[in-house]
Amino acid sequence: MPKTKKNRLNRAYYRSGLDHRSSSDVSFVDIRRAFGFRSIQVGKWVTQKEQQIAANLIFDALSDLAMILQIPKEAISLRGSLSLAFGTGGQKFAQAHYHIGKKELALAKNAGGGALAHEWFHAFDHYICSKMLSLPKSKFASHAWLLSEETMQHELNQLLSQVYQCIFLQKDNSQLPSEYFKTAALIDKKLEQVYYALPEELAARAFEAYIQDSVSNEFLVKGTKQSDEAKAGLYPLNQHRLDIATAFAQYFELLGRYLFAETAR
Repeated sequence: MPKTKKNRLNRAYYRSGLDHRSSSDVSFVDIRRAFGFRSIQVGKWVTQKEQQIAANLIFDALSDLAMILQIPKEAISLRGSLSLAFGTGGQKFAQAHYHIGKKELALAKNAGGGALAHEWFHAFDHYICSKMLSLPKSKFASHAWLLSEETMQHELNQLLSQVYQCIFLQKDNSQLPSEYFKTAALIDKKLEQVYYALPEELAARAFEAYIQDSVSNEFLVKGTKQSDEAKAGLYPLNQHRLDIATAFAQYFELLGRYLFAETAR
């Protein structure tokens, strides 16, 4: 008799924070309205009970994310350009992934918890690329920034440049890679792959660390402190972690001010 797959949605994801839903259930329709997603797709094998659990978890996680970044909830969907999918297939071994062609944030039904912040940053990194660099040499702003200095003049772009510089380069010598970057490259070399040291992956993991240090929500993010990857140095450490958090906070605080002022007009 085949073993029944464990439904990880039934496990408790620890969260401590504001009650964004007033202790009420929400639906995926509510999520689309609140965050402005272009579309939301739910897999046909997701039961009504699973949908309800997932909708509450996702709503809380995205609300926490908007609160930390100090941006309007609608900005989470990147001006309505981002779609959301839940339990529609996904990629092998992936908890979640950002589909760059579809501009879709996809969460696996039984393994998506904890990866939402990472994949959202991939979506943001992709979205902001053409708005930051005039002739980007990559589809992700983080990667393109390392390959080009043609940053469009704007105070937001200057602050985002400081974020990437803080992640990738040494504080006292901007011509040399950071220890975080060098550690990831060394691990890639041992594994005979190119993954952990990709600029977009370094940036997404740095963003995860910033978010986990700002909130307790295991569905949004986990693993940047005590996981095997964290112990191996695949997340920023010590003062570097604090410096990156400061750079992210300065960027998103200003972005939020622009966006709230825009919605107030």
